[in-house]
Amino acid sequence: MKNRSDLLHGRVIAITGGARGIGLATASALRALGAKVAIGDVDEVTVKQAGVDIDVFATKLDVTDLASFSDFLDAVEGELGPLDVLINNAGIMPVGLLTDEPEAVTRRILDINTYGVIIGTKLAAQRMVPRGSGHVVNVASLAGETYSPGLATYCASKYAVVGFTDAVRVENRKTGVHFSVVLPSFVNTELTAGTAGIRGIKNAEPADIANAIVDLVLSPRPKVRVTWLAGALVASQKFFPRAVAEELTRLFGGEHVFTDNVDNAQRKAYEDRARGQA
Repeated sequence: MKNRSDLLHGRVIAITGGARGIGLATASALRALGAKVAIGDVDEVTVKQAGVDIDVFATKLDVTDLASFSDFLDAVEGELGPLDVLINNAGIMPVGLLTDEPEAVTRRILDINTYGVIIGTKLAAQRMVPRGSGHVVNVASLAGETYSPGLATYCASKYAVVGFTDAVRVENRKTGVHFSVVLPSFVNTELTAGTAGIRGIKNAEPADIANAIVDLVLSPRPKVRVTWLAGALVASQKFFPRAVAEELTRLFGGEHVFTDNVDNAQRKAYEDRARGQA
């Protein structure tokens, strides 16, 4: 039986939002298994340094810009060969009440988290479908199956990614191209800086999500939730009356984790960058 390195060796895999967090952890894991990895990120300085650090192709990418995304994929294929896998990982998570959210931030969340995924999926599919093979992995969130006060627009953006990915997967059922969605729980990255997480549930690490993505690349399936416990709790909510599900959210501290239980000072650096102010 072939091991993971044998199965991944030489496969061309591009990752958006690869300068840090889940994207960088995934790139590191795939590179260690012999894949030919490329990372893109709007933070050009950081992504190029990350590329040097883990020995992968790295370049600037603005996922909200069609030309930038197309140029990125052209550069990846020119450097590494035909694209086998695209991992749409780039995303932002500003927190706060909807009534306090500037219009520019609302649009920025949707542009990066949703439109960027749509652009990337479309461009990758246009390359992969004629070849009859390929895999697009879209990183959403468990917030795409539940709801959290203080994350209204973020939830909307991730719900959209879940529905979009399922629809595209069914459209392409007979093409030989796979489309998958990954739904991480709380992960110890900058996105969750200054927040306490959900009471009684341990946060995941970037490596946990990276390992799940590696397994998904090796064995494509429509949807993966990480961690198993957090995913099971979210998935089970649909079987409870709404009042019961919302009471469980309250008991786990979900009503306050992104509203009045945030360390704003600890979170400021990330919020400034996510909101385009840094």
